[in-house]
Amino acid sequence: MSTADGRAEEGADEGGSGRGSGGTGGRAGDEPVDGGRGRDRIELVLTVILALAAVGTAWAGFQSAKWSGVQANSYAQASAARTESSRRSNEAGQLLTIDVISFTQWLTALNEEIVADPSRRPEGVYTPDPNSVSGFLFTRFRKEFKPAVSAWLVNRPLANPEAPPTPFAMPEYRLAADEAADRLLRQAERKSATARQANQRSDNYVLTAVLFALVLFFAAVAGRARAGRARWVLLGLTVAALLAAVSLLLSYPVTV
Repeated sequence: MSTADGRAEEGADEGGSGRGSGGTGGRAGDEPVDGGRGRDRIELVLTVILALAAVGTAWAGFQSAKWSGVQANSYAQASAARTESSRRSNEAGQLLTIDVISFTQWLTALNEEIVADPSRRPEGVYTPDPNSVSGFLFTRFRKEFKPAVSAWLVNRPLANPEAPPTPFAMPEYRLAADEAADRLLRQAERKSATARQANQRSDNYVLTAVLFALVLFFAAVAGRARAGRARWVLLGLTVAALLAAVSLLLSYPVTV
């Protein structure tokens, strides 16, 4: 009886030890499971970051191309406006030459008439005589030139030394072609400024795309890292770079 009891006790002890060892093994096996779950979470975060960085890179590239288009169109419009401004400026110069020649011929004809007959010298407001050469030339003045001549004659320039020297010094003398040239030149300057601004915005989007590429780099390295501390450091750099890139992207104007 005692021998059998001893063997039974030894078997019981061995079974207990086996169960105890099994229990210890089960707790030890729980630690790799927790570590695997943490790695899975990091992998999920990196996957989301990679997706956001890819979308951000595509959007930055799209906006950079659109702003480059705005730049090209603005420069083309500025060039066209400058060309038209030059054409209208040349036209204004030609019209000014016509007015000067017409005014000079009128003065010459009027002076010859006064020399031939001093009584025809106007003392007050000039009234053109359609039967004289001066009257004929006066009626042939251009429509833009007549208001300036009329305003000049009101000052009695033939008798008043304080009168302006010529009608071209009067504020009434304005050439529509000259004003159009100035307006087109200002338009060209505005378009050039728009083109320069669009170029800068395109460059800003390119810089943002580079930051998103840096995010992709950090995310890829973090995904391959084995050491826990190195992985967390790389993950932090990845998140920081992503936040910086997204902040810049949201601060830029958008064109469609």
